[in-house]
Amino acid sequence: MDSKTCFIVGAGECFGLDFVPRPGDCVIGADGGLDYLEKSGLTADLAVGDFDSLARCPEHPNTLRLDSEKDETDTFAAVREGIKLGYKNFRLYCCTGGRIEHTIANIQLLAHLSQSGLKGFLVGRDSVITAVTDGRITFGADLRGYVSVFSHSEKSTGVFLKGLKYKLEDAVITNTFPLGISNEFIGSESVISVVKGTLLIVYPRAAFA
Repeated sequence: MDSKTCFIVGAGECFGLDFVPRPGDCVIGADGGLDYLEKSGLTADLAVGDFDSLARCPEHPNTLRLDSEKDETDTFAAVREGIKLGYKNFRLYCCTGGRIEHTIANIQLLAHLSQSGLKGFLVGRDSVITAVTDGRITFGADLRGYVSVFSHSEKSTGVFLKGLKYKLEDAVITNTFPLGISNEFIGSESVISVVKGTLLIVYPRAAFA
C-alpha cells in the first residue's frame, strides 16, 4: 500500500477538505472530524475517538470507541488504525488550530511517523508541515513562497538546503535555535536533506499535491 493514502480528519479548525480519495485509499474520522466529513459529502471508512468533540456516539458501521481517559490522542489512535491496515502515507486535515496543545501533539505525531519510516503531512490553512528523518524531500521548480526548516531532534547533523534563497552545506541545527526559518523558493528544483536527525519542514499549502 505504499502508493495509497490514509486521510485522517480531526476535530480542529477546518480549512477545507480538498482531497478526493482514490480506490484503495482510506478515510478516518477522528472524533469531531466525522462531522466535517459528513458536511463535506465525504464518506468515512472508519470513525475513531472518545467522541467528546462530536458530542454523540456515531452510528457509523465501523466505529472504534475509545475511553475518555487514555494516553494517546484520538488523532494518534486514528493513525495507529491506519498503520494496522498497512498504510504508509498519511494526510492529516483539521488537525491544527483550536487548542495549541493538540497542534503540538500532531506535530510530534509527524515526527513519530517519520522516525518509523512512514510519511505524514499536516495540512493547515495556508501551510503544510511534514517531517524527514535521515533523508530528503524534493520540491519542483515551479514553487513560490516561504519554506522553513526546524530540527525536531535535539540536534540534526548533515543538513543541506539546495536550490533555495539561503543555502546550507553540511550544517548542524538544533531544536533551540530557528536557523532555518523563512527561507524562500527561487524557481529552481530544491532539496532539503539531513544525514542524522529529524527535520520539521513547513511549506505553502498551494504547493501540496
